[in-house]
Amino acid sequence: MLTEKFLMGRGRRYLTADDLAALEAAVERVVELPPRHTLTRRGEPVANSTLLLEGVLCRYMDDRDGDRQLVAVQIAGDFVDLHAFPMKHLDHDIATIGPATVALVPHDRLETLVLERSSLARMFWFSTLLDAAMHREWIFRLGRLDARGRVAHFFCELFERLTMVELAEDGRFGLPLTQADLGEACGMTPVHANRVLRGLREHGVITFRDGVVTIDDREELRRLAEFDPAYLYPGGPDG
Repeated sequence: MLTEKFLMGRGRRYLTADDLAALEAAVERVVELPPRHTLTRRGEPVANSTLLLEGVLCRYMDDRDGDRQLVAVQIAGDFVDLHAFPMKHLDHDIATIGPATVALVPHDRLETLVLERSSLARMFWFSTLLDAAMHREWIFRLGRLDARGRVAHFFCELFERLTMVELAEDGRFGLPLTQADLGEACGMTPVHANRVLRGLREHGVITFRDGVVTIDDREELRRLAEFDPAYLYPGGPDG
């Protein structure tokens, strides 16, 4: 089943088997996408909500010169564009980072689920509120942390989120980002991002090489990041 593991960090444990089966039945099709593929462009009409099954996606915005700022990274189990269900379009673009597999749920089917299953409606609401909590934390990171802290916070968050969906183990996880992507997520140039990564590696904190992140000193990484995972609500809606 597509629903076997997804949404583990977004309140899935509050859903019944019937809820999961209904959501499964609402999926219209599953699509495999190539790396660096744009799913949704800012302002375009959106008729489906996209559940990320495998891979990594990003939300991003471009400035007037075409320079990109990542505003969110989505991992397996995320409903990537659930915001467009009530709003019908997005104010940002969504693209794959590496190869990805997504399930598409048409909005008319989503409407039926919301009307007929209150537990799914609450889960969708919780999911969008969780995204908002992560956006606030990203604002704090970019506005108040130095370069090392920003990079450290980025990796702390991804480790926690990937652990929730059983995609990180023993401080290691795959991440198909380039140093340019990292810079765009942390508000710095690729050269600066490279310098920060080198410093963290030389101090035995973290290594990011060939698409694999290895956290060598988790406590120091958290200290640099001023990281508290409470905003990710690891226990679901109850905390």
